[in-house]
Amino acid sequence: MAAFIAKQMVGNQLSAVKGGDGGDDGDDKEKAEEEERERQEAIREAEDRRKEKHRKMEEEREKMRQDIRDKYNIKKKEEIVEAMPQEEPNPLMRKKKTPEELAAEAEQEELDDFTKLKNQIETQVNELKTQIEGKCVMQ
Repeated sequence: MAAFIAKQMVGNQLSAVKGGDGGDDGDDKEKAEEEERERQEAIREAEDRRKEKHRKMEEEREKMRQDIRDKYNIKKKEEIVEAMPQEEPNPLMRKKKTPEELAAEAEQEELDDFTKLKNQIETQVNELKTQIEGKCVMQ
């Protein structure tokens, strides 16, 4: 990676000294695109090497941890940690309701609202009937 960066810096300075006419814009674009692809590839390779290095280090650490656990008869912490989240559920991680479930709940609420309203209206109508019957006397 460092060699690539050094090459880029020296190459850019050299091309600035060489070419003073500035007539090849299309060629410059192609070179710039090629350099960008090479740079991206170098970054990707460096990242892959870093990840592989850390993966190996973590494997070695885990092997060492397991040896210590075996030596002292210690249980792995993950077993204990797995039981804890089940006891205390996180409200942000709860199961999301599907649109069908939400629609069914809304429909139930509407039915409940309609039945309440219907019962309320029926009681008011019955009260009005009894008031009217009390005021009107049939002869």
